[in-house]
Amino acid sequence: MAPRILLARHGQTAWSLSGQHTGRTDVPLLEEGRRGAKLLGERLQRAPYDGLDGVEIRTSPLARARETCELAGFGERAHTWDTLMEWDYGAYEGLTPQDIQALSPGWLIWRDGVPEGESPAEVAARADEVVAWAREADRDVLVFAHGHILRSIGARWLGLPLDFAARIRLNPASLSVLGWAYGEPAIESWNDLGHLT
Repeated sequence: MAPRILLARHGQTAWSLSGQHTGRTDVPLLEEGRRGAKLLGERLQRAPYDGLDGVEIRTSPLARARETCELAGFGERAHTWDTLMEWDYGAYEGLTPQDIQALSPGWLIWRDGVPEGESPAEVAARADEVVAWAREADRDVLVFAHGHILRSIGARWLGLPLDFAARIRLNPASLSVLGWAYGEPAIESWNDLGHLT
């Protein structure tokens, strides 16, 4: 069976709740985020995942992703990987989309990137590195990371341009699975929040 990649977005933070762009700032999880991470972990212990025995696990080194991984019960099995860090938002770090539109009307991160931060091409290259690693594995893999980089991985898994990621939102503590259909890369599930209800 061809390997799949399971994507876990970190739990809720104050900045994800307010809509502030949270790139490299180490914002901690809220209590709601900690609860979501634990519920995600409980889900991954049940069928069809059954604890993901033997699955390779990697996490962004940023605290909100690492803590989500740990609270989900995978901290001891996970390796940190800088490639999974969130988009470097540069001068737009901490700003909301409304703040940025006031500075740069019509701005779209997937097309324009950010001043003093990463370009879309740089983020696509990191996403491609994750996709290549996952496809070379002989088993499923699980990553804990952030909204924009995980959406980028989704787009690149499908072989689509990075800006496709603008059309696939991800909520905190969500679970997504990228796999295969008839030999082609496919989305098996996306932004699944069933464990939070």
